[in-house]
Amino acid sequence: MSVPDSVTGPATGEAPTDPPADSALTSLGTRAARQLATTTKTEPQMQAITSRWLLRMLPWVDVKGGTYRVNRRLQLRVGRGRVQFEHNGADDVRVIPRTLTELPALRGYADHGVLEEIAGRFRVREVGAGQVLFEAGRPVTEAYLVVHGRFTRFAAGDYGEEQVIGVVTDGDQMGDEALGRSDPRWPVSVRAETAGVLLVLPREELRQVIDRVPSLAAHLAAYTERRRLPANRKGEADVPVQAGHTGEPTLTGGFVDYDLAPREYELSLTQTVLRVHSRVADLYNDPMDQTRQQLRLTVEEIRERQEWELVNNREFGLLHNTDHGQRISTFTGPPTPDDMDELLSMRRKTRMFIAHPKAIAAFFRQCNRRGLVPGSAEVDGHQVPAWRGVPIFPCGKIPISPTHTTSILALRTGEADQGVVGLYQTGIPEEFQPGLNVRFMGIDKAAIVNYLVTAYYSLAVLVPDAAGVLENVEIGRTAD
Repeated sequence: MSVPDSVTGPATGEAPTDPPADSALTSLGTRAARQLATTTKTEPQMQAITSRWLLRMLPWVDVKGGTYRVNRRLQLRVGRGRVQFEHNGADDVRVIPRTLTELPALRGYADHGVLEEIAGRFRVREVGAGQVLFEAGRPVTEAYLVVHGRFTRFAAGDYGEEQVIGVVTDGDQMGDEALGRSDPRWPVSVRAETAGVLLVLPREELRQVIDRVPSLAAHLAAYTERRRLPANRKGEADVPVQAGHTGEPTLTGGFVDYDLAPREYELSLTQTVLRVHSRVADLYNDPMDQTRQQLRLTVEEIRERQEWELVNNREFGLLHNTDHGQRISTFTGPPTPDDMDELLSMRRKTRMFIAHPKAIAAFFRQCNRRGLVPGSAEVDGHQVPAWRGVPIFPCGKIPISPTHTTSILALRTGEADQGVVGLYQTGIPEEFQPGLNVRFMGIDKAAIVNYLVTAYYSLAVLVPDAAGVLENVEIGRTAD
């Protein structure tokens, strides 16, 4: 069957060429007509704008003096931090000496020479998956620093079953609680769930250093004595109270002692200089004000950075300032309902979860595996996912590590509940938004108008259990 030439073009089989523009038009074309038409324009769009739920949901405290002091009761039992390591090869791993002060027994010890000697006595030990490091009730003969790996703390239940107590991961310690005790014994057993690397310090070697260095012996003696002082279940100096008595017994008196060195938060800032040419500001303002549009997008960028700082800043950000006693690791890797329940159980009145969107998706996959349907909560007219009635807000500022793990935050908020609060100052000169001002800086010789845009803010955790972190959250999809 033949095909008309009008379709195939010339007999050579070449594709037909388009006719010259407007060569076959019998009326005015749209391309020309647009020269006389008025277009409908949008405001400049910005893809990087996010929901910024953390900024929206935090209660903000007006800090008139520029500094916010958090007064607390005297803490007798200090929490443990995490040590850090330097890697110079597969078999050359050392603990950074100054980070040994993250151990409760060495907190505040300032002799770096002694710390270096203790660090040099640790030895590298590799363990395999399934290996039991020690069993409950056995004497403590070694202290362990976890360089890499996942270790499960477990104990025997009343009916013979194994009960998982917790998970120990990178930077954690085991055995330092034996310092100052004559016959310490392991309270629980520990098993390696993955292959791992440990730094091990024999207890006898540490004893040799203590016997030889009077300053270290005195520091540990003071630590041991402080642990003997009466304290409540949170480690705060106890107040003697009496209950259930009858008659007229003599009541024990006391007082509530305060921390003499409370933490103070100074307002941080994010700044930029907005530059607009005077010719643009004068002539190109119809239908939209060029300066106002430039300022609008600049403020959006500053607010995005502000939320990033509230999460990641090393001085006050949530990921770096949450108490290590409020950090737990996932039991198996992905965030399961069990992990979220464990995180919830660590504080009262949890108001919200904050998680990366990929972590939320990973949690939903685990719910799907168990046939569970997470609930939802209405917040400011929006339906957001929730777990146990606590809303889960997405936050893309929570980082994802190169190993595809992230963290999930749980917060109690507000001064009334001793929670997490945002800090800012209102009424600042030339204020544009609460805590943010725009100040005219003049016009330079190039006719550029300069505006200084500044946001002042910080964040405070009033008591340690106001914030918690679920760490080592794997977000990858596993094969079914």
